[in-house]
Amino acid sequence: MTSPTARPPRREARGILPWLATPALVLFVGFAVVPLVGVFALSFTTWDGIGAIHPAGLTSWRTVLTDPGLPHALWVTFLVMAVSWAVQTPLSILLGTFLAGRQRYRAVLGVVYFVPLMLSSAAIAIAYKALLDPNFGLGAGLKIQGLSQDWLGRPGLAFGVVVFVVSWQFIPFHSLIYQGGVQQIPKSLYEAAQLDGAGRIRQFFSITLPQLRYTVITSSTLMVVGSLTFFDLIFVLTEGGPGDATRVLALDMYKRGFQASLMGPASAIAVILVLVGLALALLLRRLGGRDAGASQLEGA
Repeated sequence: MTSPTARPPRREARGILPWLATPALVLFVGFAVVPLVGVFALSFTTWDGIGAIHPAGLTSWRTVLTDPGLPHALWVTFLVMAVSWAVQTPLSILLGTFLAGRQRYRAVLGVVYFVPLMLSSAAIAIAYKALLDPNFGLGAGLKIQGLSQDWLGRPGLAFGVVVFVVSWQFIPFHSLIYQGGVQQIPKSLYEAAQLDGAGRIRQFFSITLPQLRYTVITSSTLMVVGSLTFFDLIFVLTEGGPGDATRVLALDMYKRGFQASLMGPASAIAVILVLVGLALALLLRRLGGRDAGASQLEGA
């Protein structure tokens, strides 16, 4: 029997929770908030990356916002984002639903499918660049005329290659998210549907997809925000070419900052990327409804 003066356990737990979150908060502030504030402050300066930093007011922002290449870079960035989302999402849902089965061979396939995500983006780009070489690549080796094209020398083909390689690398990750989401769906729903005579296709569209609503929001948020930072794969694969066909905003930031030694404009582009990513994340959260925050973790 507890004494009247004893503190309730629930109140003690509430007092411990803030201390448990302190390490994560310190890491977040140190590695996210502080660098972001530094980049924002750097966007109002001129700096070549080596010498002294000089205040420049809005000069860097005017340079970036009046650059005619900025709208094109934004367009390519959003185009890569939209097309890669349209390719990855349905394939990830189908693959995740398939891997959620209990057959033993599906566990082996799940491991095999996850291999691309374990590889370096730069290594993947180098491998595909060699395979797609029109003179010494896969098409020339197999003597298949359809594969022996200048894949990275034509704007349309180069863009398609970028979307394909990005999707090939990241579909396994999102398939894993959907696999977990499908496994959390109550089995009683499928049993009731079977009693009503619903086949697998009807069950997929009437049960699986609606139940994966918040999982789709979670996956889409990671996919959309992550696509804003595509750099290493595109840099190694096409370097933004041919012309500016695959020059996304992250690559434009790198070229301004580290190739042209214009850290002020590069920092301004970095701030734009953060603002765009934040706006898209909030939009997707709003589309998920009021209960998205609580249900995303359950679906993932």
